[in-house]
Amino acid sequence: MPNLLELWREGREARAAAPTPEPARSIITIDDYAAAMSDMVLGGAQTWGFGPSQVHWQHEPAERVAHSFEGYARQLVESNGLVYAIMGVRILAFSLVRFTFQAMRNGRGGKLYGTPALAQLEHPWEGGTTQDLLMRIMQDADIAGNAYITRVPGVFGPELVRLRPDWVQIILMPITLPDGGVVGWRRVGYTYHDGGIEICPPERVALLTTKEVAHFAPRPAADASYRGESWLTAAVREIINDKMMERHKTKFWENAATPNISVSLHESITPDAFAEFKEKMNIEHRGVENAYKTLFLGGGADVQVIGSTLDKIDFGSVQGRGETRVAAVAGVPPIIVGLSEGLSSGTYSNYGQAMRRFGELTMASLWANVAGSLATLVPPPGADSRLWYDTRDVAFLREDAMQRAEVEARKASTINIYITAGFTPESAIDAVEAEDPTLLQHTGLVSVQLQPPGTKADGTPAGAPPADGAASAPASAAGRTNGHHPAPAALSVDATDRQLMYSGAHPHPALAASNGSHREG
Repeated sequence: MPNLLELWREGREARAAAPTPEPARSIITIDDYAAAMSDMVLGGAQTWGFGPSQVHWQHEPAERVAHSFEGYARQLVESNGLVYAIMGVRILAFSLVRFTFQAMRNGRGGKLYGTPALAQLEHPWEGGTTQDLLMRIMQDADIAGNAYITRVPGVFGPELVRLRPDWVQIILMPITLPDGGVVGWRRVGYTYHDGGIEICPPERVALLTTKEVAHFAPRPAADASYRGESWLTAAVREIINDKMMERHKTKFWENAATPNISVSLHESITPDAFAEFKEKMNIEHRGVENAYKTLFLGGGADVQVIGSTLDKIDFGSVQGRGETRVAAVAGVPPIIVGLSEGLSSGTYSNYGQAMRRFGELTMASLWANVAGSLATLVPPPGADSRLWYDTRDVAFLREDAMQRAEVEARKASTINIYITAGFTPESAIDAVEAEDPTLLQHTGLVSVQLQPPGTKADGTPAGAPPADGAASAPASAAGRTNGHHPAPAALSVDATDRQLMYSGAHPHPALAASNGSHREG
C-alpha cells in the first residue's frame, strides 16, 4: 500500500491548515505513526479499496540500523588507524568513477552515452561533485551498512540530500496470500527523523516513498529484508584486538620501555618504608622519560624480570595477522593499504595483481550496485538503457602501456576484418567495444572492394564485354610466359587485378598462369 504515506502527508497538511487543530495525538514510536495512518484511512477503507486487513497495518515493524552509528564512527573508525586506512582506500577508489547511461542490446551492455539528466549526479548539490556524493555514500555504507539519498527542491534547481542512516526507518507491510498467509514483507516507504528517532518531533518527521529515496545496501543483513549490514560488524573482534595491542605497546613505553620487573625487599622492611621505597622508585624509573636510567637498589632489594618482551611474543607477527584479517573482511588486499604482511611479500607484479583483484571484484560490485540504486532518482531515458558507471578514467584499472597498445591493436585489426568482410564501420566499432558480434550489420557487399555480387572490378556485370567494347585477342600459340607455360587467352588486366593477385584473393586467370608477369596489350 504505497499510498498510505501519501495519505498521511495529505492528512497532516490538512490538519495544519485547519483553523481549529485536532487534539494532539501522543506519537512516540513507529507503531504510533502506523496507528495514526490506519485511523486516517479506516473510515474510508471501502472507498479507497482497502480491505479489512488494513486495520492491522499498525502492527507492521520497521527496520533500523542495529548498531550505533556514532559508536562505530568514533570507536571503530576514528580511534583506529587500521580501519581508517582501509576505509580510506575503499572510499577513494569508489569515488573515482563517473556515471553514464548504457544502451542494452540482447540483454548485454552496449554503447555508453550521456544526456543532460546526468547533471544531477555530476553536481548533486551546490558546489558538490560526483566524487563528493560517492564518498558520502561509501562512508555511510561502510559504517552503517546503508546509505540513503533523496532529491529535494533547491535554490538553483533540484539537488540531492544525504540522509543520515541511523535516523532512517524502513516501513514494511506484509505480503499476504489469498488465504491470509504471510510470505514476506514489502517495502512501502521511509521515515526520516531529523536529530534522532527518539527525539524528533512528529511534525518534523519526513515521509518518503520508495521512488523518492535511493537506498544503497551492498551487504544485506541476514536478519532483515532490506536493511544492509556494515562489514565492520564481522571484524569487530579483530579491531578490538588490534586496539588492545596498540594499548599494550603504549603501556610498554609508559612503563620505562623495559620488561615487567618484580622488586622484593627483606622481611624486616616496615610497611611505611616499603611504601616510601615504591613511591620513590616509580618517580625515578617509571615512564618513557626515565627509560635506560641506571637502577640503584639497597636494603636487600631483589629485582627479577617477569612476563615477556615484545620480541618474545612475536608482537609484530601477531598484529600483522590481525590486520590482514580485517583487510580481508573489507575486501581490500593488504598490499594496497600498505600493511606489514602485504609489504613483506610485495613486488610490482603482486601489487598489480592485487589492484586488479580489488577493482574487478570488490569495486566493480559496489559500482554496479550504487548505479542501480541511484537509478531511482536518475532513471535512464528508456527501457533499453540503464544507469551505469564509466571506469575509463580510473587510473588504477589501467594496464601498462604495452598491454594497452596490444589491446588497441587487436581491436583495430578486428574492426578492419569486419569492415573488409562487408559490415558497416559503425556496427564493427560497436561490436568490438561491446564484445558482442550480434551488433554487426552487413552492407550486402562482398570482397575487398565491397562490390555487389556478380560484378567485375570495373563495375560491369560478369560475362559482359569490356567497357571499351574491345574483344580480348586470343593468345599466340607461340606465346610463352616465363619461358615455360603458354599464356592463356589474354584477358583485360588492370592494377586492381594485380593487387588481388598479390594478396591471394581471386587471382585473374591470366595472372594466375603467368605468375603475375602478364602485360596488358
